[in-house]
Amino acid sequence: MKRALLKSLRRDMQSKTPACLVTNLESGQQLLIHPHELEGDLELSEALLEEARQALSKGKSGLLSDERHFAECLLPPARLMVVGAVHIAQKLCPMADQMGYEVTLIDPRQAWGTESRFPGLEILHSWPDEALKGLDLDSRSAVVTLTHDPKLDDPALLVALESPAFYIGALGSNRTHQKRLQRLSEAGRGPDFLARIHGPIGLSIGAQNPAEIAVSILAELTAVLRGAEIPGKVGRQG
Repeated sequence: MKRALLKSLRRDMQSKTPACLVTNLESGQQLLIHPHELEGDLELSEALLEEARQALSKGKSGLLSDERHFAECLLPPARLMVVGAVHIAQKLCPMADQMGYEVTLIDPRQAWGTESRFPGLEILHSWPDEALKGLDLDSRSAVVTLTHDPKLDDPALLVALESPAFYIGALGSNRTHQKRLQRLSEAGRGPDFLARIHGPIGLSIGAQNPAEIAVSILAELTAVLRGAEIPGKVGRQG
């Protein structure tokens, strides 16, 4: 690898910027694909360039269709912002941490979001919308709201929906979610905009207790992150 590319790659890793390194397996020429620019001595057709960009968006390394170029996706850790220091969060946060997510818990209720209940976790006691605005949500970010309190969840969802976050989920039954969508609609958000919210949250695995619901949420997160087809939704959740 040429020194200039290596320097750029290090810069991307330090700034937690996704990048895709495409290598011609015959010539050794390389192209570094940043979110908004290209760098290197390798020229790709528009079709192969689009393939590489799709690989980057899915975080999936591998040979391109011509079998002469290899795309290596170099991604920062995905981030998970959990709104609500509830029982489900106590199961969800450590599971997500073990999966490699950088987890942040947000709850202005200091009696709930404590070190004893969430050991070793980054906890923000700001109002959720204010906290999310300061976290610079990007395409490697996920937001999950768990409080059941519209005063906390709704403003957080509105901020998340204005961001490129790859996943936005909200806890609640079908009835609760329909009421939520009605409130957000009255706040001026259209149906296409609101369709980004996964609700009821999680995959349909019959989850009942907090640990099972946490598993269903992380399963759906993984499916969305990896670009997999998502099975039917949970009919009743939380």
